[in-house]
Amino acid sequence: MTTSFEPLNLAGVTLGNRIVMSPMTRSRAYGPGQAPTEATAVYYTQRASAGLIVSEGIQPSVVGQGYPNTPGLHSSEQVEAWRRVTDAVHEKGGVIFAQLMHTGRIGHPSLLPDGLISVAPSAVAADTKVFTAEGLQPCVTPKELTPSEIQQTIADFADAARNAIAAGFDGVEIHGANGYLIQQFLSDNANLRTDEWGGTIQGRIRFGVEVAKAVTEAIGSERVGFRISPGNPFNDIVESELTGLYGELLTALSPLGLAYVHLMEGPDRELTVQLRKQWQGTFILNPFTHPNPTGLDALSLIEDGTTDAVSFGALFISNPDLPQRLQQGGPFVTPDPATFYGGDERGYTDYPALG
Repeated sequence: MTTSFEPLNLAGVTLGNRIVMSPMTRSRAYGPGQAPTEATAVYYTQRASAGLIVSEGIQPSVVGQGYPNTPGLHSSEQVEAWRRVTDAVHEKGGVIFAQLMHTGRIGHPSLLPDGLISVAPSAVAADTKVFTAEGLQPCVTPKELTPSEIQQTIADFADAARNAIAAGFDGVEIHGANGYLIQQFLSDNANLRTDEWGGTIQGRIRFGVEVAKAVTEAIGSERVGFRISPGNPFNDIVESELTGLYGELLTALSPLGLAYVHLMEGPDRELTVQLRKQWQGTFILNPFTHPNPTGLDALSLIEDGTTDAVSFGALFISNPDLPQRLQQGGPFVTPDPATFYGGDERGYTDYPALG
């Protein structure tokens, strides 16, 4: 029986344990450069005992930003600032991947420079609100990407991946979940295209697959993970035919030899089991435990073979030394929901589902 505290070979990188820190939006990249600060380095260094840290969502381009003060990986200033973070994590023996997150139609013009507006597969506004300097604002109708702009967006992901490696990250996680751009292409209600980038299942998965191909060509497949959240309605997403849609997506990703797939689970454990059986590589699971944070019980999912590793979000906020606490069976500091983004005036300091 495999336990949570045995090493895991992640495409040639040995993880000290199978406890993964889930990506969580931090909103601490203050200033026009959208670069991480010293507080970012402290935050991740405190959590370096995780087998793998997946960073907060990092936009691969200027127009990929959907929240205030989130960092990018599209400028030399950002690369230099991230290098200070990764150096600090590595000094503590940690392994850290950068999550590349293009928010697509989730955003607001006030967050973007030079009159830019958010982009998406189709010109359909998300029925949700986002935080801005003026408070909560409804999402606006995004600009529909042209075929040439789709290709440029794919290239932006590849360039950001190269920048991540230059900044010292051990790899990248492509964010294909939580209602952001890649899942918008997968969805029925955000993607109304009838060209090769929409319509059929093959058309809807194409963007995510092409992003993965470009990123693996840029930095090597052993440095690339891919996150999915089948059926997650967050950010006004509607998906049908989940088994067929995500089965085809994993089939198309399989030949690339990715380092892992990271599944943010919904209430359907049967779908998780099906996708786990299909995916022959490393499988990381962020299990469905709503309304409670993922806790000690989740380690049994490694022991029974449901997953190779488990990712924890909320508990890592209040327990920086979480792997040690899990190994000892506690105690755990209960995370304060008031520090999460809750879609209201409470603030948006941390929220696992954003990453």
